[in-house]
Amino acid sequence: MSAETIAGIPTDRLKAFAASEAARYAKARPAAAEALAQGAGSYLGGVPMHWMSDWPMPHLPLIARASGARIRDIDGNTLDDFCLGDTGSMFGHSPPPVAKAIRAQARRGLTYMLPTEAALQAGQLLTERFGDFRWQIATTATDANRFALRVARAITGRPKVLVFNGCYHGTVDDTFVTIKDGVTVNAPGLLGQINDLTATAVCSEFNDLAGVKAALAKGDVAAILTEPVMTNSCMVLPDPGFHDGLRALADAHGALLIIDETHTISSGLGGYTRAHHLRPDVFVVGKCVAGGMPTAVWGTRAHHLRPDVFVVGKCVAGGMPTAVWGLSPATAARYIEVNADRPSGRSGMGTTLSGNPMQFACLVATLAEVMTPENHAHMETLAKRLATGLTKAIDRHRLPWHVVRVGARVEFICAPGPLRNGAEAAHAHQPVVEGAIHTGLINRGSLIAPFHNMMLVSPATRKAQVDRLIASFDAILSDLCKAA
Repeated sequence: MSAETIAGIPTDRLKAFAASEAARYAKARPAAAEALAQGAGSYLGGVPMHWMSDWPMPHLPLIARASGARIRDIDGNTLDDFCLGDTGSMFGHSPPPVAKAIRAQARRGLTYMLPTEAALQAGQLLTERFGDFRWQIATTATDANRFALRVARAITGRPKVLVFNGCYHGTVDDTFVTIKDGVTVNAPGLLGQINDLTATAVCSEFNDLAGVKAALAKGDVAAILTEPVMTNSCMVLPDPGFHDGLRALADAHGALLIIDETHTISSGLGGYTRAHHLRPDVFVVGKCVAGGMPTAVWGTRAHHLRPDVFVVGKCVAGGMPTAVWGLSPATAARYIEVNADRPSGRSGMGTTLSGNPMQFACLVATLAEVMTPENHAHMETLAKRLATGLTKAIDRHRLPWHVVRVGARVEFICAPGPLRNGAEAAHAHQPVVEGAIHTGLINRGSLIAPFHNMMLVSPATRKAQVDRLIASFDAILSDLCKAA
């Protein structure tokens, strides 16, 4: 690549644009800047949660409120929100059924460590939406994935998990490995980890079935843990037949297949697993599954011709921190048999606040009234419009970029595509270009996700918001690409 361009953008234009947009952003947020200067010192790194420091703007905004697909800061700036809490609010901020459920349950108690009638209803709804799993509730998809790995190791007697280069499954230490010179190594930058993770993990490239086969042939892998589509870096779609190949290899080598749908639940009703007829043994989902309420679910299927473990989180409770994980009935039976003779007190998997009544209230509201076929159809329609509009803008400016869409999840990538694995995704990142575009979009009224160039369409998103984002993106590219 020429020294005069980055991802097809002239460096002089990029520098000038970035400086101008940063100044414009800061000028519009004096109250936030003053408040942060006075109060941020109480927090490690100046932020209450580490990932907040990864936003590319000169400083963070301070949010006053959000509703639907709009978010407003203390300086009075209102934005069309396509970040949506990085999937936690994928179904919109404070969906009315979820807000109503929270108000009602708050008067009845927040946590009992005992089930409710809503818990039974939630279990039935989870099965209707995602399939025949034996469900468990967690607070985050990180926890759900961690629990799923313990189940896999318990019933197989094997130590290792196979993950894909560039993956992210929350802060599960075992998954923080990468590939260097063809060998699995601890991921660089992992703080405080003194163990050699290669004793418990092996890393392959996504879409590389031959590499997966070679790793499984050693007989020490308990489970394959994967997203259906890689989403943590740049989005990477599976090759045709890749998931069928994973299922066949897992069966042939006695490993479980864990599908983490925390991000790809955007694919439609039942997630990517249902839409594309995947067959995991364990299923995990979090983030939006309780509408943003901290909740995760996980579960197992009845037989190994289905996914062994399925994980989904983030948006599954409408924004309430929740994740769910489910075991197939056959996998669940194996786990119960292994666990039967263990002393009580250490063999269970859960946290004190998991499975609380607030989570179940939000799960029922989200699954029954928010995560509906009609809402998914609306999201899909507008996401297609967004992807088409972004692609046309990129083509109009003759940039070597591409756009990827998975249901309601859209991403522009500042490199040619399609990408096939995590190594290619890592090389596709252009943080200077992406940061300038992010800030420019905020200044024009649209918020997209940090870390990558991800946009989500919610049931509350309107056509005018999508068109405004497309027009802003096109205008930014015009500014970046014009001659000096």
